[in-house]
Amino acid sequence: MVNISEKAQEHFGKLLSQQQEGTNIRVFVVNPGTAKAECGVSYCPPEAVEETDIRLPFNGFDAVIDEESAPFLEEAEIDFVTDQMGSQLTLKAPNAKARKLADDAPLVDRVNYLIETEINPQLANHGGQVMLVEITEEGAAILQFGGGCNGCSMVDVTLKDGIEKQMLEQFAGEITAVKDATEHQAGEHSYY
Repeated sequence: MVNISEKAQEHFGKLLSQQQEGTNIRVFVVNPGTAKAECGVSYCPPEAVEETDIRLPFNGFDAVIDEESAPFLEEAEIDFVTDQMGSQLTLKAPNAKARKLADDAPLVDRVNYLIETEINPQLANHGGQVMLVEITEEGAAILQFGGGCNGCSMVDVTLKDGIEKQMLEQFAGEITAVKDATEHQAGEHSYY
């Protein structure tokens, strides 16, 4: 479920040696399954462990995960990285914003998963987002742009060179085109 690198385990071991005996780490997701999902790590003293928590044993400590966060921490990775800027913990949880889907999930669910986990986080840098309106019988994904994307002068490039290219590649044989249903109106909210 959660992979903690050897360097991160050493780092946690040092930190936990300065805490009350029996203290572990808690790995969690705040607002799991939403665009505002945030992952975190904190100390978890023995009295804070719940009966329903999942305990993953590591080198000298356990990673404690609450039941609600567990499905959103599939394939999560914690590392301790050192570079010219110093050292830091990195936590990557690719499924925090949306629960991982089975490979045989319906196409609409798989497209929405791609939008929530990969496309919208990129568009959020420009204050925008996109949502799936429908998938036509011909296999065209109809999207609605919002936020800073609505009225943006680069929306056609984003649609054709970014989103459509990614969807046609990932859903080859299922998605045949990606179209914009947005009535774009330039305004103060648009990203230029």
